[in-house]
Amino acid sequence: MPIAELATRVNLSQTPCWKRVQRLKEAGVIRAQVALCDPRKLGVGTTVFVAVKTNQHTQDWADEFTRAVRDIPEVVEVYRMSGETDYLMRVVVSDIDDYDRVYKSLIRAIPLYDVSSSFAMEQIKYSTALPVRPPVGVTAN
Repeated sequence: MPIAELATRVNLSQTPCWKRVQRLKEAGVIRAQVALCDPRKLGVGTTVFVAVKTNQHTQDWADEFTRAVRDIPEVVEVYRMSGETDYLMRVVVSDIDDYDRVYKSLIRAIPLYDVSSSFAMEQIKYSTALPVRPPVGVTAN
């Protein structure tokens, strides 16, 4: 959003608003400014959620897994989980055959105990916006 629009929304003039944004960047609150692209127009309109289980719980294996998934551009998110699934990944591909190529690349890179893939049928909600709340102990005016 342009600084002028942001300044209007937060009831500030442009210069103080710009300075606050710069301070938020310096503090690491704003990590990056990005362009959000339409996955379908980029040929990666199929989303696959991949649950991974491992029977190897060593730091060496975890480091190797991290390197492997970082080297696969179609893997756009990876979370280490609690519960029965060790890792949950979001993968974006063009179709099932493309996912099969990614899957084979993954299993060549690292030994896995179990991999379960679920294809998203419909995206109900998607947002990159985070809920912004005052820090604990601070009241909003």
